[in-house]
Amino acid sequence: MSQFPSQGTYPPPRRRRASGRVIVSACAAVALTAGLGYWAYSSLVADEEAEDPQVVAATAQMEEFLAAWEAGDAGRAGGLTDTPDNAESLIESVTTNLAPTKTEITAGEGDRKADGQVEIPFTVKMALPGAGNYSWESKARVVGADDKWKVEFHTEMVHPQMVPGQTLALKSRDRALILDTHGAELRSASLVGVVDENGKGVSGLQARYDEQLTGGSGAARSVVVVDRQSGQVVKKLTGTKAAKGKPVRTTIDPEVQEAAADALEGVEKNAAIVAIDPSNGHVLAAANRPSGMNRALEGRYPPGSTFKVVTAAALLEHGMRPSDPAECPKFAHVDGQRFENQDQFTLPAGSTFKDSFAHSCNTFFVNSRTELAESDLHDTAAAFGIGGTWDVGAATYDGSVPVNTSDNDKAAATIGQARVETSPLVMASIAATVKEGGFKQPVLVPDAVKKTHEAPARLDPEVTGALREMMRAAVTDGAASALAGIPGEPHAKTGTAEFGTETPPRTHAWMIGYQGDRRLAWSVLLEDGGSGGADAGPVASAFLRNLVG
Repeated sequence: MSQFPSQGTYPPPRRRRASGRVIVSACAAVALTAGLGYWAYSSLVADEEAEDPQVVAATAQMEEFLAAWEAGDAGRAGGLTDTPDNAESLIESVTTNLAPTKTEITAGEGDRKADGQVEIPFTVKMALPGAGNYSWESKARVVGADDKWKVEFHTEMVHPQMVPGQTLALKSRDRALILDTHGAELRSASLVGVVDENGKGVSGLQARYDEQLTGGSGAARSVVVVDRQSGQVVKKLTGTKAAKGKPVRTTIDPEVQEAAADALEGVEKNAAIVAIDPSNGHVLAAANRPSGMNRALEGRYPPGSTFKVVTAAALLEHGMRPSDPAECPKFAHVDGQRFENQDQFTLPAGSTFKDSFAHSCNTFFVNSRTELAESDLHDTAAAFGIGGTWDVGAATYDGSVPVNTSDNDKAAATIGQARVETSPLVMASIAATVKEGGFKQPVLVPDAVKKTHEAPARLDPEVTGALREMMRAAVTDGAASALAGIPGEPHAKTGTAEFGTETPPRTHAWMIGYQGDRRLAWSVLLEDGGSGGADAGPVASAFLRNLVG
């Protein structure tokens, strides 16, 4: 394909007119000069170089026709031919279908075939969206006499590869499908992503696996000849060597995905649900409302009290037990900073660590910071896979729990605030780690995963056993009571995460958990959604009830 300047920078088309002159060799010129003398030779050359008036007139008509076509004025171009309606229809069809961003059409030298007939070659160059630069050569006859000349129109003149009843068009490369775990087409707009008007994947899995899905890295679209009535492709003019695309198979379970998507119906906040198989990390669902940004996998949020699963694991590693006494006062003070429980609740005397976890007592966890070193939350989070780079087969945010730099920083981190950030995927993975007893990195596209992240340490079995006990208590006697009575023995933890600078602060609503009777861990997030128990809880309940019918 030829390269040519961008629109607005073209030099004026060089439409060369035929001279009709005879080319005389250098030797013959010397002989003529010697035999005829200077003046006789000069007269002969002048006669030979005189332009044929019919060629000049026909070329002028042809150039006007090409200029109108180049400008996209099909009506004017058609009016310069011998069949105006047919010419206008086809030129308009070609221009509309190809939608060139740049067009340059130049005429070559005319050749008089007979009296009143001049044949003129021409070159069409177009820059086509998604197909690159495309050019072709053709020729036309101009017929007439005096000043009444017309371009003889026929389909092959527009493009020599066409016959009557055909036109040119752009065709996007055939794309293979993105599949769910059963091999059916995946039904999740935010995961699948978008293909642009040029046939190129621009978001989600469509973008990440564009080359695989299309079979190569060439132009996204090809120029084709199509039947004008049926629209069927008759032949390809470009891109004929493109390989066939290969499908992308994901781990998404359509039943779980549908249950998650249905649970988000009617939710007015931006929201996400992620579900994971704890035994192997397979992502079973990743639903977003609204679709578009894949906040389920890529969102970055403070996790709030759902992070207390990690804090509790750190405290358990340091010898604390679920039955240990735990005070839950209204306030906790750290270097002039006041922490409080939601609605400033307190727990009665004699409450335990398990009670403070189940009811999500901030002040207990803040005051327990003295049991932890500056690196303990960071190191325990690493046992849950946080801080590593996850090779999931899709873009993800894998969480961050920095080493604490001050007492206030540590106090806020114990309740999932300060510099702690996670995604719904990470939080579902935390619940899955408790269920499984060890971290299994989430995976969405198994064939694309080269090496999964391995946690540097494994949680002690006594720790995961205690976490399971406390997460079940959150459902039966705590803040996750929205799940009480749901079959499958759900275990959960609520979270209300502050963000922004407003007073009082705005909050994200979280709930994470797993099912005791099946391989399913999950997380629910409502951006700026209020309270974990009161607002995320009903969405989590709807999701689980959808799964049990």
